[in-house]
Amino acid sequence: MKNVFEDMPYADDKMGFRKVVDEQHLLIMQIALRPGQKVPQHHANSNVHLLVIEGQVIVTLAGCDTELSEGSLLPVDYKTSMSIYNDSDANASFLVLKTPNPSEMGD
Repeated sequence: MKNVFEDMPYADDKMGFRKVVDEQHLLIMQIALRPGQKVPQHHANSNVHLLVIEGQVIVTLAGCDTELSEGSLLPVDYKTSMSIYNDSDANASFLVLKTPNPSEMGD
Protein backbone atom coordinates (compact mmCIF):
# COMPACT_ATOMS: atom_id res chain seq x y z
CA MET A 1 0.00 0.00 0.00
CA LYS A 2 1.21 3.51 -0.83
CA ASN A 3 0.17 6.80 0.73
CA VAL A 4 0.61 9.81 -1.59
CA PHE A 5 0.57 12.17 1.39
CA GLU A 6 3.63 10.55 2.98
CA ASP A 7 7.19 11.21 1.83
CA MET A 8 6.12 13.54 -0.99
CA PRO A 9 8.92 13.59 -3.57
CA TYR A 10 10.02 17.24 -3.21
CA ALA A 11 13.49 18.11 -4.53
CA ASP A 12 15.36 21.37 -4.04
CA ASP A 13 16.96 21.67 -7.49
CA LYS A 14 14.17 20.45 -9.81
CA MET A 15 10.65 19.06 -9.87
CA GLY A 16 10.25 15.96 -7.78
CA PHE A 17 8.38 12.92 -9.04
CA ARG A 18 7.66 9.27 -8.42
CA LYS A 19 5.60 6.53 -10.00
CA VAL A 20 2.71 5.49 -7.80
CA VAL A 21 1.16 2.93 -10.19
CA ASP A 22 2.82 1.54 -13.33
CA GLU A 23 0.58 -1.05 -14.97
CA GLN A 24 -0.29 -1.92 -18.54
CA HIS A 25 -3.40 0.26 -18.80
CA LEU A 26 -2.64 2.86 -16.13
CA LEU A 27 0.28 5.04 -15.07
CA ILE A 28 -0.07 7.31 -12.03
CA MET A 29 2.77 9.65 -11.22
CA GLN A 30 3.10 12.10 -8.36
CA ILE A 31 4.74 15.43 -9.10
CA ALA A 32 5.96 17.73 -6.32
CA LEU A 33 6.85 21.37 -7.02
CA ARG A 34 8.42 23.79 -4.58
CA PRO A 35 7.62 27.50 -5.12
CA GLY A 36 8.96 28.64 -8.49
CA GLN A 37 9.49 25.12 -9.88
CA LYS A 38 7.82 23.87 -13.04
CA VAL A 39 7.14 20.94 -15.30
CA PRO A 40 8.63 22.03 -18.65
CA GLN A 41 6.51 22.36 -21.77
CA HIS A 42 5.78 18.99 -23.38
CA HIS A 43 2.96 17.14 -25.12
CA ALA A 44 0.65 14.76 -23.26
CA ASN A 45 1.76 11.26 -24.23
CA SER A 46 -1.55 9.63 -23.24
CA ASN A 47 -5.01 10.63 -22.05
CA VAL A 48 -4.27 12.52 -18.83
CA HIS A 49 -6.06 13.78 -15.74
CA LEU A 50 -4.30 16.07 -13.25
CA LEU A 51 -5.48 15.91 -9.62
CA VAL A 52 -4.05 18.50 -7.22
CA ILE A 53 -3.56 17.07 -3.73
CA GLU A 54 -1.60 19.94 -2.14
CA GLY A 55 -1.25 23.65 -2.90
CA GLN A 56 -1.97 25.23 -6.24
CA VAL A 57 -0.44 25.32 -9.73
CA ILE A 58 -0.89 27.10 -13.04
CA VAL A 59 -1.43 24.68 -15.93
CA THR A 60 -0.88 25.98 -19.45
CA LEU A 61 -2.72 23.91 -22.06
CA ALA A 62 -2.22 24.87 -25.71
CA GLY A 63 -1.30 28.41 -24.58
CA CYS A 64 -4.22 28.94 -22.16
CA ASP A 65 -3.61 29.22 -18.39
CA THR A 66 -5.80 27.53 -15.78
CA GLU A 67 -5.24 27.81 -12.02
CA LEU A 68 -5.79 24.59 -10.09
CA SER A 69 -6.01 24.22 -6.31
CA GLU A 70 -6.40 21.28 -3.92
CA GLY A 71 -9.08 18.91 -5.16
CA SER A 72 -9.11 20.24 -8.73
CA LEU A 73 -9.28 17.57 -11.44
CA LEU A 74 -8.38 18.63 -14.98
CA PRO A 75 -8.57 16.41 -18.09
CA VAL A 76 -5.85 16.87 -20.72
CA ASP A 77 -6.32 15.44 -24.20
CA TYR A 78 -3.67 13.25 -25.79
CA LYS A 79 -0.93 15.26 -27.56
CA THR A 80 -1.99 18.59 -25.99
CA SER A 81 0.89 21.00 -25.40
CA MET A 82 1.22 21.61 -21.67
CA SER A 83 3.38 23.00 -18.88
CA ILE A 84 2.77 23.32 -15.14
CA TYR A 85 4.16 26.00 -12.81
CA ASN A 86 4.00 26.60 -9.06
CA ASP A 87 3.83 30.39 -8.80
CA SER A 88 2.70 30.37 -5.15
CA ASP A 89 4.72 30.68 -1.95
CA ALA A 90 3.81 27.14 -0.83
CA ASN A 91 4.65 23.62 -1.98
CA ALA A 92 2.32 21.96 -4.49
CA SER A 93 1.80 18.31 -5.37
CA PHE A 94 -0.47 16.63 -7.89
CA LEU A 95 -1.18 13.24 -9.38
CA VAL A 96 -0.89 12.62 -13.11
CA LEU A 97 -3.25 9.82 -14.15
CA LYS A 98 -2.49 8.43 -17.61
CA THR A 99 -4.68 5.91 -19.34
CA PRO A 100 -3.63 3.90 -21.09
CA ASN A 101 -0.04 3.74 -19.89
CA PRO A 102 2.02 5.70 -22.46
CA SER A 103 3.94 2.49 -23.20
CA GLU A 104 0.70 1.19 -24.76
CA MET A 105 0.13 4.21 -27.03
CA GLY A 106 2.24 2.87 -29.92
CA ASP A 107 3.79 6.23 -30.89
